[in-house]
Amino acid sequence: MKVAVAKHVVGAPVDFAVFADRQRRELVALAAQRVDVAVLPEYLSLELGATFAPELSGDLHASLHAIQRHRDDWMALFSSIARDTGMLVAAGTFLLDDGAGRYRNRCDLFSPEGRHAWQDKLQLTGFEKKTGVIDGGDALKVFEHRGVRIGVAVCYDSEFPLPVRAQCEAGMRLLLVPSCTDTDAGATRVRVGCLARALENRCFVAQSVTAGEAPWSPALDVNTGEATVYAPMDVGLPADGIVAGTTGDGGWAIAELDFETLDASRASAQVANDRDWPGQCVPAISRAGVEKL
Repeated sequence: MKVAVAKHVVGAPVDFAVFADRQRRELVALAAQRVDVAVLPEYLSLELGATFAPELSGDLHASLHAIQRHRDDWMALFSSIARDTGMLVAAGTFLLDDGAGRYRNRCDLFSPEGRHAWQDKLQLTGFEKKTGVIDGGDALKVFEHRGVRIGVAVCYDSEFPLPVRAQCEAGMRLLLVPSCTDTDAGATRVRVGCLARALENRCFVAQSVTAGEAPWSPALDVNTGEATVYAPMDVGLPADGIVAGTTGDGGWAIAELDFETLDASRASAQVANDRDWPGQCVPAISRAGVEKL
């Protein structure tokens, strides 16, 4: 399975048609390289804030409300791209109104067969909590696509081991991580989280990122990080856990993922974190005792 992850330089489209044209051009170009899965970054929908007047684009609450008018076009765009290219498209995230003026940070997935599924972000960052209008998701999912089970952990969710472990126990072998970070520390946290989840679960992890600056947006103002595909650090796999990654200017990192090699690595594993996971759960060591020295 060939997977592509975006280092997406945030644009300022004047209308939805300009936004759509860019998405279609880039994804069609990936399909020409025989990519099977394309992963766009978190908060991609907030780029549509640039289509509004400054008094809307510069006000997070107002822009969240305003982008809802593009929801149907968003769904139609990525559904048609997936169908036309034959790729599974993880369309970053859309801040979706739940009908009561509150929002879910939703990663939509579109299959070439016309199916649509989604995973909402579960854990909220400090920024998201401070908005007062964004809620965490309440369901954890795994999706089966062409014989491979795929999970999604939106940005901060990649830093929490137990939900990803639950996805792994449901058969997940590829974790998609659409992300958006505005500091080097944030980018490092997500990178380390992705590496740790790959190590613990013997799975591939594919992280997309936003890049560049968008001073007109309260959420997309500054962006940093590199799009990367990760693997467990073991025999037959990259020693540093990096299968492919971007550097410098925006673009895409593309990796051919060999699930047979991934499975075969268990037989000659130097460590077996995925199999040894239950060892940390035995009663004698699941809770630490306190002793005075």
